[in-house]
Amino acid sequence: MQKVQSNRKNEDAKKVVMLVAKLNQYRHEYYNKAKPSVSDAVYDHLFDELQKLEKKTGIILSNSPTQTVGYTPVSKLEKVRHPIPLLSLDKTKQTEELLQMAAKAPALLMLKLDGLTIKLVYENGQLVEASTRGDGDIGEVITHNIPAFYNVPTKIPHKGRLVITGEGFIHKDDFEEMRNGGFGKADKEACNVRNLASGSIRLLNPAACKERHVYFYAFNILEGMGDFGKIADSRGKLLEVVGELGFAVCPFTFLPEKVTLREIGDRIGCLKAFAEDSQIPIDGMVLRYDSLSYSGSLGRTGHHYKDGIAFKFEDDTYETVFRSIEWEPGRSGEIAPVAVFDTVEIDGCSVSRASLHNLSFIRDLELHPGCRVLVSKRNMIIPHIEENLDRGHYSKALIPKKCPCCGKTTRIFSRAGDKGRLIETLHCDNAECSSQILHKFIHFAGKKAIDISGISEATIERFIEKGFLKTFHDFYHLDRYKNEIVQMEGFGEKSYQKIVDSVEKSRNTTFARYVVAMDIPMIGRTAGRALERHFHGDLQEFAKAAVDCFDFTSLPDFGETMCRNIWTWFHDYGNLKLWKTLQKELNFKEDMIMAKKMNHTKSNPFAGCTIVVTGKLENFTRNTINDKISSIGATAGSSVTKKTNYLICGEKPGSKLTKAKELGIPVLTEQEFLDRIPA
Repeated sequence: MQKVQSNRKNEDAKKVVMLVAKLNQYRHEYYNKAKPSVSDAVYDHLFDELQKLEKKTGIILSNSPTQTVGYTPVSKLEKVRHPIPLLSLDKTKQTEELLQMAAKAPALLMLKLDGLTIKLVYENGQLVEASTRGDGDIGEVITHNIPAFYNVPTKIPHKGRLVITGEGFIHKDDFEEMRNGGFGKADKEACNVRNLASGSIRLLNPAACKERHVYFYAFNILEGMGDFGKIADSRGKLLEVVGELGFAVCPFTFLPEKVTLREIGDRIGCLKAFAEDSQIPIDGMVLRYDSLSYSGSLGRTGHHYKDGIAFKFEDDTYETVFRSIEWEPGRSGEIAPVAVFDTVEIDGCSVSRASLHNLSFIRDLELHPGCRVLVSKRNMIIPHIEENLDRGHYSKALIPKKCPCCGKTTRIFSRAGDKGRLIETLHCDNAECSSQILHKFIHFAGKKAIDISGISEATIERFIEKGFLKTFHDFYHLDRYKNEIVQMEGFGEKSYQKIVDSVEKSRNTTFARYVVAMDIPMIGRTAGRALERHFHGDLQEFAKAAVDCFDFTSLPDFGETMCRNIWTWFHDYGNLKLWKTLQKELNFKEDMIMAKKMNHTKSNPFAGCTIVVTGKLENFTRNTINDKISSIGATAGSSVTKKTNYLICGEKPGSKLTKAKELGIPVLTEQEFLDRIPA
């Protein structure tokens, strides 16, 4: 038995040596040749296996990739040593591990960019050095290429020394265009966007680098931000300051205290969607603690810092057979395509359907019935078709010429996506289409609109089928059908009363909710609140302005399309009639209307002012303080400018306080603000 155990130990030791050699070879191919022979998934699997064996055997070689990061430079670029090692983070594919880390201290979640890590050094506002991460201790100087980047400031308004790290990357659509010969001279051996970025950043000729459209996003501050008072210990607040210095900052979000697993999943989904819409290449998310002092106290290994973790969502893919597309018209008339394929088991769940987004996505995949596809669950949540293994047989016959719901002729609508990419969607223009009608009722009753919380989508559909709901007004007169409702299968007195109570509760609403409920294209909750502030909660004034073709582009973040959509909606007689008559069923909060009256009183010092908030408040969330500001006839600003009249300052204020002091803007505590509001 002892001999068998000894043999096993020897085999494990040999395997450690073999894995170190193999992984170092793969790293050399990846970092120095930009031509990896294995996928990231294979590399990660072998890396994890090596870590387990090192822990089991206690053998850790000096050149083990678990103890070092990046690559050893072999190019002719000048080498530079990093005084502060540029290490990576440990990784996981489990959102539960993110939750466990976030429970220990306030944290932020950001995109894990898929490019090459770069360090920028500034002295008294002037860029003096740029270098790659290299192996974490020694990198390569690429200062000569920074002017060829598309968005890196070479001079900034900052005294002293500032050291920033971030990622150099190439947008996914730029990569595809270069690969197809659209512009630049992309190396055909650069098999993905990360390798092309790595090779481009390390070119000797800046002119060649310029052709590659390289961008930079900052994600950390190593030195130079220690004189910003209370915010100097906040990673997130300092990144906001970096953004104010002219840098593009890696998109991130602060995680709430006592964050839940679902909230983490939601934020991952939002960040992922932003990256997809913006064509930003990512291969996961990064969670890091916000407090720099707490982060520093956690220390590091030779491979990674312990103050964060990288979440990898390069999901496993599963081969299956694509069968068909189901089409469902939404409330706007856009017909959503959903792929149907042979069921596969992913993470213990049976998956047989996935969104196909739009016609452009279907065409790009070259889908056809019977083709083999690779399916994943992105972020371990959302089913997605990643690839078609049998390309070359795409047929437009997949696209229906008739609406699958009402049978009317369909229409293809084209619009410009991000960076000019053409997006095509399928539409049904029949306003009487039953699917559109159903989704309009669902939207009206939804949480962001009128918020009839006690009625489900299935119940709404049944009520429409029964004839109980023909217009939105009918929600408020369901008592006419009480006898029929309580006798319906699955209903009774309690179910009926729950619905009626929810409907009655929804009668007390706001200007913004009412606007959202009307479903004016592109006018959502944010736009609704902006309109509420501008028109002081007066629905009649807003409607009159819309009918008179008021220039809504004069409002912040309102574009020409939004403006036209409002005009078009209010110039429809049916819509205008609905707008006026439905108000009779509702009770509107008077805060905003009272604000209009307060605008004309001398006792209100905030009337017509722009007020900005910074820091954590005792009595308000950010949304409720903005509502309060609007209710007293003022405008809630998002940033401090010369036009700002007051800054309300709570605990742990951000850079807005510094900016306000520089501009001489009055700063109020939360209590001082409340004390000055007229009774």
